[in-house]
Order: sequence, then C-alpha cells, then structure tokens
Amino acid sequence: MTTISPTTALHKPMPTGRYSLTDLMRSEWTKLQSVRSTKWTLGLTVVIGLAVSAIATLETTSHWNSPGSTHFGFDPTSLSLTGVFVAQLIIGVLGVMVMSAEYTTGTIRATFSAAPRRTDVLIAKTAVFGFVALVVAMVTSFLSFFLGQALLTSPAIHATLSTPNAMREIVGTGLYLAITGLFAMALATIIRHTAGSISAFVGILLVLPSVLRAFPDSIYNEIDKFLPSRIGAAVLQIGPSGHDSFSPWVGLLVMLAYTVALLVVGGVLTNRRDA
Repeated sequence: MTTISPTTALHKPMPTGRYSLTDLMRSEWTKLQSVRSTKWTLGLTVVIGLAVSAIATLETTSHWNSPGSTHFGFDPTSLSLTGVFVAQLIIGVLGVMVMSAEYTTGTIRATFSAAPRRTDVLIAKTAVFGFVALVVAMVTSFLSFFLGQALLTSPAIHATLSTPNAMREIVGTGLYLAITGLFAMALATIIRHTAGSISAFVGILLVLPSVLRAFPDSIYNEIDKFLPSRIGAAVLQIGPSGHDSFSPWVGLLVMLAYTVALLVVGGVLTNRRDA
C-alpha cells in the first residue's frame, strides 16, 4: 500500500483552469440573490416608487376642480412616474452595495483569488446587476403608470399606452432608473467605500444642482443639461425641460456614457490597486 505523506498532499498542485465569464456571472447571481438586503432594497424600489406615484396622482385628482387650478400642458403619464425620483436613490444604494460590500467585508480578496482576471469579475458584476436593475426598473415604471392612471379618475385626464409619447416616457423612465443604478455601482468601483460612494452618488444627484445655481445663469444653463437630474427630468417631461436640455434619448445616451466612463476608470484602478 502506498502511503501519501502530509507533505506530499500539502504540495499537490491545484487544478489548472480558469473560470469563464459565464461561471463568474453565475457566482455573482448567487451572491446577489442570496443576500437578504438585496431583496429588501429591490422590493423598496418598487414599493416606494408606486407609493410616491400614487400620492402624486391622488393629490392631483382630489384638487382637479379647485378654484384657480389650470391644466394646460398636463401630462398624466409623467405625473404617474414621479416616484422614480425617490426610487432612483434606493436602487442607487443597492448599486453601491453590490460593489462596495465585498471590499468592506474583505471577501473581495477571495473573489480575486479565485478569479485573478479582475476585469472579468467587474464585467460579470455589471452584467448581472444591470439585468436585475433593468427588470426591476421596468416593472416599477409600468406598474407606476398603470396605478397612476387608475387613480386619475374623472374629471381628471388620464392616459393609456397608446397615448402619444406615453410608451416612450414609460420605457425611458425604466432605462433611466436602471442606468442610474449602474452609475452608482460605477462610482463604488472607484471609491470602494460604502458611505463615501453613497455620499458621492447623492451629492451628484441632489446637491450638485443646488450648488451650481450659485453660478451666473450663463454658466449654469450650459452645465445644467449635463446633470443626471436634468437628464431624468427631460426623460420624464416633468415641467418644461428648457431649450437647452438634451432630448430624452440623447440624455439617456449621455447618462450611459457617464456610466461606461466610470466603469472603465474603475476597471483600471481595480487592476492597479490592492484588494
């Protein structure tokens, strides 16, 4: 009988092989759906989005015939989608946690040890979270529309899917919400710290527009159209977007370009920095 000494077993070579991108995507999917906070956050994205939209439409319906109320240019579709402005913050937090949580707990070291090609890990995370964010965003957008229109009872004006621009606003809102989640994840790829990434995300979305208003109008108007908040408003057509704003589809492409650029920078830094 041949006896294998402990020393020989200890130095037994590891299998040579490499995880494929598909394997990494399966791994990322397992991580994403096995964490309880993910399910809670995705659920809150839908619930809060619907709740805010319901409140907005009920308020409009109850005051439709109030003295002095005017409804020129009223857009029932955009009104029913206003909940996206709150939902984007929630899905953004999830996007941050998808990336930063592993750095906070230190499990990213195990991930990179198992898959040394860090760019593939980033691509897998982006693909899996992007798919989940898109599905949740579209569900939130369509449900908000249907709920809002159901609550806009007579005499208030309501819309259907065949109403001009309605489908464009619904789909555009879903795309904007999903891209915003990826934008937050891209920030976390660079910053790697949960609190810092969330602060940067909220600062860009909410604080930066207010800070820029301190600049002269000539400067503010030129910068404003590039801000994510202005792009979101143009997609939703909430109020007059102004002649300097991008069109909805161009704005979404600009937002996507921001996200891709941040992911590229994050990928470069991920390969250069220690885990």
